[in-house]
Amino acid sequence: MSIRAAGWGLPLLADLVCVLAFATGGKNTHEAGDSGWTVLVIAWPFALAAVLAHLLLLARGRATRGLWPAGAVVVATTYVLGMALRVVAGRGVAVGFLIVAALFLSATMLGWRMIAGRVRGDRSAHERVHSARVRPPR
Repeated sequence: MSIRAAGWGLPLLADLVCVLAFATGGKNTHEAGDSGWTVLVIAWPFALAAVLAHLLLLARGRATRGLWPAGAVVVATTYVLGMALRVVAGRGVAVGFLIVAALFLSATMLGWRMIAGRVRGDRSAHERVHSARVRPPR
């Protein structure tokens, strides 16, 4: 495993927490009377997809914690593959569910990466470009 791929455990755990929060919210909103196993029925396609997204990035020697491109790859793979697995499992994919899933997974999976990047002191591409400009003397 390359140095770039080191530290994969916490990003994967954070993404799985996002998936679990999504499934828990869905269960509490739409299937509140059902057993706790319902959360796992909702979560497993997205959890599996998130794990596969991380494995894809790691196999290419890429870190999984960054906002771009890693975060975008993880969100897109989790969403698209998760929905496909959900359909294969015989679960519904109503338009409202598609929208809520896209918004929630994007906000949480990219959100923690953005916050973690700020805490680590990562500079955005915008900041790097603007700090590299030569400024005229005053």
